[in-house]
Amino acid sequence: MRKHSRLLTLLALAAPLSTWAQVPVMEGSSGYPPSGYGATGAAYAGGATNAAAPASAQAELFLQLQQLQEEVARLRGTLEEQQYEIQRLKQESLERYQDLDGRLSSSAQAPAPAPMAPAAAPGDASQAQAPAVAPAGNGTPGDPAKEKLFYDAAFDLIKAKDFAKADQAFTAFLRKYPNSQYSGNAQYWLGEVKLAQGDLQGAGRAFAQVSQSYPQHQKVADSLYKLADVEQRLGNAAKAKGILQQVIAQYPGTSAAQLAQRDLARLP
Repeated sequence: MRKHSRLLTLLALAAPLSTWAQVPVMEGSSGYPPSGYGATGAAYAGGATNAAAPASAQAELFLQLQQLQEEVARLRGTLEEQQYEIQRLKQESLERYQDLDGRLSSSAQAPAPAPMAPAAAPGDASQAQAPAVAPAGNGTPGDPAKEKLFYDAAFDLIKAKDFAKADQAFTAFLRKYPNSQYSGNAQYWLGEVKLAQGDLQGAGRAFAQVSQSYPQHQKVADSLYKLADVEQRLGNAAKAKGILQQVIAQYPGTSAAQLAQRDLARLP
């Protein structure tokens, strides 16, 4: 009997121990979440991990937004630069055609150029007494009436803005009548139509030929100014600067000299 009482006492003492054994113990825990709430503690730990993930994603999205804003600002700046360059080129083209139209108008109102003899070599008296109408390219005496018809027809092509045909017409005129009273003008306008067509090399040669073949012609100052413009477009700033200075020094008071002074101030 005494033995059975002792056995029951041991069983009663062991029951609480088995119950406590079922409660999970978190080693190294500071007690939060509270002991005895294992399932709740696990849920809490998972919630902390999930809260950190959205915060990291938001930071990444914010960084991407900043990068996109910087890229948009850079592209906007590039676009504004391109728009400015396009506007500048349009303005230059407009000024060039306005200049051409102004020269066309002034030439149409001006009287026909006076006959010119070829430049005489130093000490050559026979060349200084050359006739007003020089022989044509084929060696026969020139016909001023035919020359004027030919020249006017070529000039009308410029007025019609048919620069390709005007180029051909002035080239043919100079070949047929190299010493005509209109040859200096024809040589100058040949440079203008080549420039209008974008042929910078051809325009430069044509403008340079005016001062070489007709050094006393009234178009020399204009042709030198246009030659400087061509050189500048070709990237030869130093050469253009020298020609502009030549125009200012040799042809003061002319419209070409005034334009040369303006362009010279723009050059570096």
